[in-house]
Amino acid sequence: MRVPEKYLKPYDHTQAEPTVYRKWESSRYFNPDTLAAGDSDTQTPSFSIVLPPPNVTGTLHTGHALGLTIEDIMVRFHRMNGNKTLWLPGTDHAAIATQSKVEKELAKDGVRKHDLGRDAFLEKVREFAQNSHDTIVNQVKKMGASVDWSREAYTLDEQRSVAVRTVFKMMYEDGLIYRGEKIVNWDPKGQTTISDDEIVYQEEKTKFYYLKYGPFTIGTARPETKFGDKYVVMHPDDKRYEKYKHGDTLEIEWINGPITTTIIKDESIDMEFGTGVMTITPWHSAVDFQIAEKHKLDKEQIIDQYGKLLPVAQEFAGIKITEAREKILEKLKEKGLFIKEEDYTHNIATAERTGGIIEPQIMKQWFIAVDTPFTLRTSHLDGIKSGATVTLKQLMRHVVEKGLTEILPERFEKTYFHWIDNLHDWNISRQIWFGHQIPVWYRSTNAHGRQNGTPSDSRGVETYVGIEPPEGNGWEQDPDTLDTWFSSGLWTFSTLGWPLDDARGKPTLQPDGTINPESDLGIYHPTSVLETGYDILFFWVARMILMTTYTLGTIPFKTVYLHGLVRDKNGRKMSKSLGNIIDPLDLIETYGTDALRMSFIVGNGPGNDLNLSEDKIRAYRKFANKLWNITRFVLEQTEETDDTKPDNLSETDTAYIQELETLTANVTNQIKEFKYHFASDNLYHYVWHTFADIILEQEKKILSEGNETEKTSARYTLRHILRTSLILLHPFMPFITEEIWQDIKREDDRDLIVTRWPLSK
Repeated sequence: MRVPEKYLKPYDHTQAEPTVYRKWESSRYFNPDTLAAGDSDTQTPSFSIVLPPPNVTGTLHTGHALGLTIEDIMVRFHRMNGNKTLWLPGTDHAAIATQSKVEKELAKDGVRKHDLGRDAFLEKVREFAQNSHDTIVNQVKKMGASVDWSREAYTLDEQRSVAVRTVFKMMYEDGLIYRGEKIVNWDPKGQTTISDDEIVYQEEKTKFYYLKYGPFTIGTARPETKFGDKYVVMHPDDKRYEKYKHGDTLEIEWINGPITTTIIKDESIDMEFGTGVMTITPWHSAVDFQIAEKHKLDKEQIIDQYGKLLPVAQEFAGIKITEAREKILEKLKEKGLFIKEEDYTHNIATAERTGGIIEPQIMKQWFIAVDTPFTLRTSHLDGIKSGATVTLKQLMRHVVEKGLTEILPERFEKTYFHWIDNLHDWNISRQIWFGHQIPVWYRSTNAHGRQNGTPSDSRGVETYVGIEPPEGNGWEQDPDTLDTWFSSGLWTFSTLGWPLDDARGKPTLQPDGTINPESDLGIYHPTSVLETGYDILFFWVARMILMTTYTLGTIPFKTVYLHGLVRDKNGRKMSKSLGNIIDPLDLIETYGTDALRMSFIVGNGPGNDLNLSEDKIRAYRKFANKLWNITRFVLEQTEETDDTKPDNLSETDTAYIQELETLTANVTNQIKEFKYHFASDNLYHYVWHTFADIILEQEKKILSEGNETEKTSARYTLRHILRTSLILLHPFMPFITEEIWQDIKREDDRDLIVTRWPLSK
């Protein structure tokens, strides 16, 4: 066999990578139904991962690229080991982020969403999301990700919509979803509620003001919220205020004139902070709201949903709170209620997507109750039986506590439990147009008769909750949409078809409601691993555990592998303001995907942040060329070799092969144990320093000076080491290894992507 001319030049990733990926796709190797690397019987063990769905808001960043690399290593390894391996891709509609992007684009032309109307605006959003999706798919392919595109899902497609409505109805009927008035995080800029997890705290240097409140001195950083304060709260054990009794009232002068204030004694007050006494604003503070609820106190709204003061502020009504503060302070000074001010640094809550400053509000919203007991329909969880009475919090804790789902690194378990222990009822309402509209309909019973036994409240409003819209006239659907995390919480099982048919047309559920074992859901769920960044352990991982244990009575995944953040070479978080954002596509264009993947993996253990530099990527580009040059030499020296192991293998070559077998065993175990950083590093050093620097140089002497028996042994050894090295490197550097494999494979060899791993059974 003549050495291909391409080896006379350096490796050209720009030519090889798109060609190799098209070959994989056309051969349907990513689809486990092809069974290219597995056995034909249904007992073949499965390995499954769902891709954490990128938001359809733009392009992938280095964090996505890192995750894709780690997941592809897992998938390629298990596929080569003969498992029925499914890596299921998809994208997330990311409601708030996507709608916000489109609104900003429209604003450039002076257009608001209300100018278009709901339907026309949503069409614009869908168009934007589709374009973003197409960009993301191209980037995922550029990373070499061997995902099964035939099963691609979208959190807002019809299949997932049915799953969302089904789970909503189930939870509503179990008393876990309810509508109530509670204090929530309101984003005046985005005009929607957001969850605690979507808040970004930013340090702010401001002033802290001390004000005269009757006989008391109170402190606040927000005097503009104090107009309605009519309760003064202190700790019952505070000796300074022991003469005041709980429930006592005092007549005092306040911002807008005389008021009656009531003394409240509560153990939550910090006696050491400020003067140990405070007034409360229950409508605009979660802490104050809890005190008001506990003591059944009145609540009054001071600030509207646009961040402007209401009539209770009298002459300041209609003014934005940021503009009103100085004017209010002037009035306080004129009335002799201002004592002093001092510098103050604190964290203010802002909305992650819009940057708006959060203004807590009491609003009527839909919630998921996490502490309410309910009867678990079905359970496959060790330690919990079907029909057991549990809470969602108990399910979430049980799964990790009992080791049913393992979190790697283990240190993040404490973080997980801390989040669960402090979890409040989950606000799932969002006041935006894009997303899953809440499957609840209302109509007035004054105009229509009751239908289907739907309940009517004291206002004469009939409510219907269902998977499909109700029959009859006069129904209006709840205008709110669901928190995006509701639909992405169903991701591991909704992507496999539940509760309808899977991607192959097989029903996921049998007539008795149990899972069809021959469906994708029966074969691939629970999924094997969930790989994602540690920064969304709460956002997503915990919610998937919540949703899956509730809906299916099983775990969503057996292992959670958490990777860290990708930072710049100086360890700084990448941001537009710092100008240090690295586009993975630019790096791929310059250095190749394989070099980028190796720079992500070598030396980067689970849960650790990674400092990424072009110097590191450049080094693995050199490694790719080293492998290319090794191949050229081996091909040149072994043109007539048929890969048959000779009877008289030299002692030296036998030792070389034994060393390779030890490496293979070590690398195999390291991959199984999720120690990809060790496996990749060992392979790098073996190929560069052992194979190239030692073995190749020794074999050169044999091939030039040895007898024919020694030369035959050397040729076999070189090809065997190269072939095995390509197999072991393939999960880490898929493109160059497949490209080389096509030139060194035997007639009966499969493509490298589906070649059996050396130690697979």
